[in-house]
Amino acid sequence: MNSTLPFGADLALPLWDVEPSEGAFTLQEQKEPTHINGVIKEVSRPWLFGYKSPKPNGRAVLILGGGGYVELMVGREGVAVALWLTTLGFNAFVLVHRFPTAKTGAQAPVDDARRSLRLIEDTGLATKGLGICGLSSGGHLAAALLAGYPTSWKYPNSTETTPKPTFAIIGYGPISTNAVGRTIIPDKAPLAPPEKQELYNIVQPDVQLVSPPPPTFIVYSGNDPIVPVINAYRLSEGITKAGGVVELHVFADAPHGFGIDTPDLPVSRWPLMCEAWLEQNGILKS
Repeated sequence: MNSTLPFGADLALPLWDVEPSEGAFTLQEQKEPTHINGVIKEVSRPWLFGYKSPKPNGRAVLILGGGGYVELMVGREGVAVALWLTTLGFNAFVLVHRFPTAKTGAQAPVDDARRSLRLIEDTGLATKGLGICGLSSGGHLAAALLAGYPTSWKYPNSTETTPKPTFAIIGYGPISTNAVGRTIIPDKAPLAPPEKQELYNIVQPDVQLVSPPPPTFIVYSGNDPIVPVINAYRLSEGITKAGGVVELHVFADAPHGFGIDTPDLPVSRWPLMCEAWLEQNGILKS
């Protein structure tokens, strides 16, 4: 990559203003920083970074990395995923979204993700379809894009329509087990900051899906110590009940945050399984 843009991107789009990307977010210091090991610790102004496929199939994917809504794994679960998807023909876009805080409110990540879908469609790089790919907390955020927008919130651009995703890839996301009343851990303490807990309480995608949801590929670890696998089952059941079609893969032994680079375990093959699913559903066709 010879790009001078952050993370080696081909294009960069601010979400809500026209300010430069300098000072918009803070990266964790790395001994040997690369485009695929970046971790963002703070976001004041969200940005979208695009990667064009050398052999585009006419579709794009919005990529949502994890980090528990308190940091963002923009490298391993963002840029690395984007580079993989560009090899399959997708134009890929990595979102650097705001975190739910007292300053931004609980809805900030969802608003940023919805705005990103609109911006991607407006680039003309998703003429045949626009998918989403979210991992960990990004999996919850991706699922939120398949759900109805909460009636208690007010979207900043009230006249703007949000494109509906045409397919989804969701991995090891806490879909609803962090919500009060739906946890599997007795007397689970509230998450901090309060706005993060509020986000999980309000957005429970498995029971709020817009019908019909798009074809969805779901991948989880059966022994994930951070995100219980029941989230996969809840989401799969919710999509099926809402009239959607699901491909569900649960690997018996895999760490949380396995991404696409965990070696020497069966879970390392999930990107190939996902590629086969995309091909079977006609999503790779030009």
